[in-house]
Formats: sequence, structure tokens, C-alpha cells
Amino acid sequence: MEPTQNVPENHIQIGQLRSAYGLNGWLWVYSNTDPMSNVFDYLPWLVKTKEGWQTMSVKRWKPHGKGLVVALKGVSDRTAADALVGAEIWVDKAQLPKAGVDEYYWSDLKGLTVLSLDEQEQDINLGRIYELFETGANDVMVVHATPDSIDSEERMIPWHKDVVQHVDLEAGRIYVNWGVDY
Repeated sequence: MEPTQNVPENHIQIGQLRSAYGLNGWLWVYSNTDPMSNVFDYLPWLVKTKEGWQTMSVKRWKPHGKGLVVALKGVSDRTAADALVGAEIWVDKAQLPKAGVDEYYWSDLKGLTVLSLDEQEQDINLGRIYELFETGANDVMVVHATPDSIDSEERMIPWHKDVVQHVDLEAGRIYVNWGVDY
């Protein structure tokens, strides 16, 4: 484990170390990848710990129950594993496959300004995407108000083909078919 400073901006969080597993330094892994085992396709990991950033290598991993457990190089006992609980797993974004047409990484959507149109086809600023989360039916954008938005409401807008009209990553905007009063 080597402490690393000045993490490059081109990194993306792909998981988290959740809790110690057993006595030999293994940890439960929460994965943001689909399928979840793909978290091990992107190595080494840059891990954000309480003490700072560390580059970590995976020694072994295995599925266990409905989750995943991992043994990391340099983590050999329960005490060392406990020290990593809650640490975030990051990788260089260049390691990830390019998103397909009309596909986006959530990290690219966070911070986009969400715009709708009024009856006169004028832009209505609904706020900025704060986070996204999965539901059974579709993903949901959590939109927080900004000083420029139409009001101070937080909105939960479904990521659905009938709602999301256009995404412009370069301009930092996403157009939605969503009323102010929804």
C-alpha cells in the first residue's frame, strides 16, 4: 500500500469496502459495476481511506452469498481490514469502456443543469443533477435547486425515454419533458 497524493480528476468511484469478513484481512466489497464482479476488471484500485489515498492491489476475490469479498495485498488481519471499512474504490476512467450511443456514466451526468421548456418553448431551469439512484422500474435523477433555477424545490425526475429529451455533456445540460408543478 503506497499513499498517493493529488488524485487526478479523471478517476471515477466504482465501489466501496463495506466491512471486514473473517479474521484474515478479507473485506466485503460493494460494487457500482454491472455485473458487480466487473469491479475486479479495473485494477489497481485507488482507495480513498481516512488517512488519504492509497494504491491497492487485489490478491484474491470470490463471490460470497449475494455479494463479493476481497483479499488485498498488505491487508492480512481483521484489524487492518477494519481500518479500511468505508473506504471508497476509485479507478482511472480511461480503464472503463466507452459509453455507447445514448448511454452515460452517472458521474458524467452529475452537475448537469436540468432544463425543461414552457409553452413558448423557453428554457426553464429546474436545477442541477445532484445524484442518481436505481429503482425497480428506472433510474431517478435527484435535482437540487440552484440560484438560477425557477424555484427552490428538489425534484426526483425519472430517467425514462419519454422524459429525457436530450443530453449535451459539452454544454453541461440535459433537456427533460418535465413540468415545474410535477
